[in-house]
Amino acid sequence: MSIQIIFRIAAVGILVSILNQVLKHSGREEQAFLISLAGLILVLLWIVPYIYELFQTIEQMFAL
Repeated sequence: MSIQIIFRIAAVGILVSILNQVLKHSGREEQAFLISLAGLILVLLWIVPYIYELFQTIEQMFAL
């Protein structure tokens, strides 16, 4: 796991929070929710391969 994924997640978090605040203050709560949801899905798509690799490693360690 490289440090780049952590920086990507942090960048998405900062960008989503800024967009969320701007949209909420302009009265567009629905779009703010969709931006937050899109950011969450994007980060989950980045993390899923690492979680899969973790479970593979655990399975190999315990020889299940």
